[in-house]
Amino acid sequence: MKEGTFRRKMESRHIVMLSLGGVIGTGLFLSTGYTLEQTGRVGTILSYLVGALAVYLVMLCLGELAVHMPETGAFHSYATKYIGSGTGYTVAWLYWLTWTVALGSEFTAAGLLMQRWFPDVPVWLFSALFVVMILGINVLTVRLFAEVEFWFSAVKVLTILVFIVLGTAAIVGFLPLADGSQAPLLAPLTEGGLFPNGAFAILMTMLAVNFAYSGTELIGIAAGEAVDPKRTVPLAIRTTVFRLVLFFVGTIIVLAILLPNDSKGVLESPFVAVFERIGLPFAADIMNFVILTAILSAANSGLYAASRMLWSLSDQRMITPFFSKLNASGVPTRAVLFSMLGGLLALFSSVYAPGSVYIALVSISGLAVVVVWMSISASQFMFRKRYLQEGHDLNDLVYRTPWYPVVPILSFLMCLASLIGIAFDPTQRVALYFGVPFIAVCYIVHHLTKTSWKRSVEDVKEQQSS
Repeated sequence: MKEGTFRRKMESRHIVMLSLGGVIGTGLFLSTGYTLEQTGRVGTILSYLVGALAVYLVMLCLGELAVHMPETGAFHSYATKYIGSGTGYTVAWLYWLTWTVALGSEFTAAGLLMQRWFPDVPVWLFSALFVVMILGINVLTVRLFAEVEFWFSAVKVLTILVFIVLGTAAIVGFLPLADGSQAPLLAPLTEGGLFPNGAFAILMTMLAVNFAYSGTELIGIAAGEAVDPKRTVPLAIRTTVFRLVLFFVGTIIVLAILLPNDSKGVLESPFVAVFERIGLPFAADIMNFVILTAILSAANSGLYAASRMLWSLSDQRMITPFFSKLNASGVPTRAVLFSMLGGLLALFSSVYAPGSVYIALVSISGLAVVVVWMSISASQFMFRKRYLQEGHDLNDLVYRTPWYPVVPILSFLMCLASLIGIAFDPTQRVALYFGVPFIAVCYIVHHLTKTSWKRSVEDVKEQQSS
């Protein structure tokens, strides 16, 4: 395999859509009904507003780091430099596991969705076809990956915009409802009380809400392959956060008002229930296609993120150098193939061990994203502190996190609060049972192996020089 270099082929539009593609997924399309059931209509809107604030603050921190040090595998590198090598190692494996587990569930779900149109074709066959397709997109060139992800994400964004426009028209009475009932306006928001399960339920659901926003941090991962990162990364962060607030909060408000009471908490997409109430023909088929697109988009961006994180670990000699090789097109093919293998193992575990191995993996991945966000906030805090101690001028930073140190401290505490909240929710508490021991194991393994890898690399260098 010919060793190459990363190619800066991603433009601002690619990075924005990559980030949106990672965020706008099944969490928004499928699970919002459950959140509405737990926190009520007003409580859900507040939860997503708080989540939007948290992700905005984290992205402000990431912006300063990614523009000053545009690296592939970004926040793992930042944690290594400014917190400690053990934390960087742990963050990298947590994030890698998050996306590889997601790959397993996404390929399974994609195969199941195809059964709606092709009920006689086995699920595994469609799953295998999607695996080959996503693998091919990621292995060929970075430019191909970015273009495919752009159009995948465009389908989802267009769907959400149509949903918000039609939903708003139905809410105010411009569009009649299918059952002939009057325009609801804002009246449904107060049905059953503002917080039917108490205001504390908002804190309990914050991890799930934050997880729904996960994917925005892909901007940092892609910084090392961005065209002119000093310009594209800040622009991508500003536009992504704005669109996230518009799409997520706008969507949640429409759902909170129009979703029938008997549809909250069901497995079917709440989008289908609302489209059917508006009277949109073929609502179920349309949403089946959109959710399929969302799943493939998430798998595409997930394999990209996992492979770059694995490459970064290898490049910094925290694991074997085997995965640091790039092909002639600047793609870490070995890291891509290994990450896809991890996704296939997660797929098999979801089929053969759903009650043990797979639930543990899913719990860890849910916890991992919030821990990664905390590491970004802490890294920016430590970076700025060291930057000033070394006598540098703040004016030399092309992009500066505003309101330092309030922003990194507040974002860290908001993420920490969501981890505390799940301790009080029996359905989510399992994330702590599996996630905390996994983090401890990562630190232990790093401590035991860091010297051996360094020695092996030094031996190779000596042999090459001799």
